[in-house]
Amino acid sequence: MLYRFKILFCLLQAFLMLISSFSVYDSLFKWKVDRAALRLTSTADFVFEPVEAEAMRVTEAERARCRAWFEANVLTTATPAYDFTVGGRSLRKHLSDWQIEVGPLSAEGAYRRGGKTAFVTLRHKKSALTAMVEATLYEAYATCEWTVSVKNGGDADSPVIGSFYAADCTLDTGRSDVYFSKGSIPEPDDFELQRSPVAPTEMRFNANGGRTASFLPYFNVSGAAGGVTAAVGWTGQWFASLRQCVGGVRFKAKQEFFRAWLTPGETVRSPLVSLTFYGGDNPVKGFNVFRSWERACVYTESAFPLTCTVLAGEFDRRTAAEYVDQINAYPEETCSDTDYLWRDAGWYTINGDWYDSVGNWTPDPLRFPDGLGPVSDAARARGMGFLLWFEPERCCEGTEVYNECVRHEGWLIAGGDKNRNMVNLANDGACDYLSSLIANAIRENGVGLYRQDFNFSALELWRRADRQWYGGRTGIEENHYVTNLYRFLDTLLAVNPGLIIDNCASGGKRIDLEMSRRSVPLWRSDYNCASSDGSLPPDIEEATQAMTYGLSFWLPLHGTGVGGEQTRYRRMSAIVPCAQQAGFSDVRRFMEQNYFPLIPGGTRTDRWHAMQFGSAEAGAALVYRRCQAAESCRVTFSGLIPAAEYTVYDRDTPGSAFTATGESLMREGIAVTVPEAPGAAVWMYATQEAGNRP
Repeated sequence: MLYRFKILFCLLQAFLMLISSFSVYDSLFKWKVDRAALRLTSTADFVFEPVEAEAMRVTEAERARCRAWFEANVLTTATPAYDFTVGGRSLRKHLSDWQIEVGPLSAEGAYRRGGKTAFVTLRHKKSALTAMVEATLYEAYATCEWTVSVKNGGDADSPVIGSFYAADCTLDTGRSDVYFSKGSIPEPDDFELQRSPVAPTEMRFNANGGRTASFLPYFNVSGAAGGVTAAVGWTGQWFASLRQCVGGVRFKAKQEFFRAWLTPGETVRSPLVSLTFYGGDNPVKGFNVFRSWERACVYTESAFPLTCTVLAGEFDRRTAAEYVDQINAYPEETCSDTDYLWRDAGWYTINGDWYDSVGNWTPDPLRFPDGLGPVSDAARARGMGFLLWFEPERCCEGTEVYNECVRHEGWLIAGGDKNRNMVNLANDGACDYLSSLIANAIRENGVGLYRQDFNFSALELWRRADRQWYGGRTGIEENHYVTNLYRFLDTLLAVNPGLIIDNCASGGKRIDLEMSRRSVPLWRSDYNCASSDGSLPPDIEEATQAMTYGLSFWLPLHGTGVGGEQTRYRRMSAIVPCAQQAGFSDVRRFMEQNYFPLIPGGTRTDRWHAMQFGSAEAGAALVYRRCQAAESCRVTFSGLIPAAEYTVYDRDTPGSAFTATGESLMREGIAVTVPEAPGAAVWMYATQEAGNRP
């Protein structure tokens, strides 16, 4: 009887996910259907067993498993892990239609930092189409990745390409559970991690309107035969699905809507897919190996846990001279603990407010007669960099960018609203123009951290452009747009060495693997925005804690801030890798290392909540007592060396230090008492060799 109920729930979930795929995107209805489908088989109320430090190391067996899978499914002429149709004929079912050449693996780092890359070339025998697979193996992290591009090298239109799957493969995990996360709506449960058995029916996940609102494109598949952490890189309308099958889990990923012929010389590409292989039955290892790979091989080398201090928000209308006076008046301790001063929107010429003037990327000459250079120079003189906000893809009527785009056919996608027009990055000319404009603005204004926002859903505009410029070919506009978005960001990084990019899209609605290759989300959810009267949600502290808990499974670097009265509890709730307030740098430096979820609390006020960051040698546990929780709780650590002696202490009470073995800390844990409710504590730990003692 129980089995029948499970099957019924799976079928109902599959039905709801199918409805979601046909719903109006970026709508409340789709979001509600997505959430309803989750609740049928998933839970967020679970704990992870402690894991010893040795178990976190990537083993030779795991590297061998990854290498064997990579060779058998990506560097192959027999069973490719990707698929597409040409003229209705599937690549995988009709391999004889193709001439396939597999190139050698390159030296490590030749194409991707820490990886060895090979190229698989597939030439279609019945047309001028050529597919190219760029495939990289990161042996140290038991990880591989690949993308597929298809080009029409002929002088006539190609046959129709459809069912363009970046991944269509089986993960050899046996019977499995999957861990996945909600996206950002924004709601207090943004990024909440879910666990569900992988259903025998297709579990479907996708972006919502071209942004990561409903789900994040990350999946940790933990099975009886081992685990695989899968990630998708596509800053558009991505799609992924999972289904339990014989021997493992069938995994698919693609741009959700694509069916088109290619014109002569035209190229399209698939999303990026990565797989991280791990052994054992504790998915925490899969999360941490994935995080370690991102930190070492994905993020730009300039990215790091950083501290920002807000100089001015979007409604600030002061002049350059006033900003310089403010910077010169900062106490030395603020400057020494701040990496970047944050100047948000509204620094350009304003028509009505910051939102309806986007597209003017020259500083307001009345407030900044010499540009923003004097402001960034003043910051630099005090030892700080300068962060500046842009929203380059949107332009309002009458602005500099709008007026330039309307002069060129195909440079602008009208949004039906004077403030919601989109620069058509799919057009190479428009992309080149915007790249040059923004790169010069970054350089001229002394910007070291470029903040890129994206405050609208693009899917409907992409579909409109398909009809207007591409003969109704489905998904061509989105494909070229997303590809050129990456080219735009890469240009900014190349022209401005050492630049860091902040990826904001109404909060964390553009989080995916390709964006991690170029940027860090410093403002992960608009739930932390104050209302027009300056008020914040009543559960803002608990929501901020829970978002750190949830997003840290996937990202070593992310940030937020909490305004209003800076109580001790509020400040400690906002301890994040990339913070908007000085302080806790001794704690936050551990947050890009291993992550161990200790006590799940969601936003419930009757629970404690705890998480741990660091290495086997040193780290910190963030512990939160909510207002209705008991005065004490027991916190069990993870990721330690059982035989090692650790010094453990409350960061705010150096006299609390004591020693204990790693085994004791992972088995019995420690009793933590926080007298005030709500309240928080940070417990530091370090081996005798590592130091880090009070």
